[in-house]
Amino acid sequence: MDYRERAKLNQDKSIRIKHMAFAVKSVDNALLNFQSLLSVSEKTEKVIWEKAETKVAIFYINDIEFQLCESLNKDGRFTNWIEKYGEGLHHICYEVDDIKKSIDHAKKHNAKLRICEACNVYGSHAHPEGFVAFLDDEVAGTEIEFMQVYSENELKKYNITGI
Repeated sequence: MDYRERAKLNQDKSIRIKHMAFAVKSVDNALLNFQSLLSVSEKTEKVIWEKAETKVAIFYINDIEFQLCESLNKDGRFTNWIEKYGEGLHHICYEVDDIKKSIDHAKKHNAKLRICEACNVYGSHAHPEGFVAFLDDEVAGTEIEFMQVYSENELKKYNITGI
């Protein structure tokens, strides 16, 4: 058994990658690069998340959601990130089975919660796709978001739209 197979034996299957968000200066230009280099569909749509003041293109590569995120104002979170770190991977959203358990585990290891800039809320709270929480800590320079995706009943109950 090689090291990759041994690594698979030790994985925690209660946490998965939900999406990866990239801070970009121009969604249009970044999308063209992904389309030309990685065969991303030319039918990829660009949308505006009004509450977050962000222009986004979303596409999938092998069932992993990629988000290209451009701030629509000069003080936006992605603009600030780019000024500090340059364009690139901004955060990874980890889908978790139990968001409270994930937060408690992170806090036990000295993690601190960050405010959700779109909702102005700390800690786990309802979002369009599920309960989310952001850590103020980074792993290898990448922000961490946890999401417990809604069940069918929760989706009907919370019915939140827009980010």
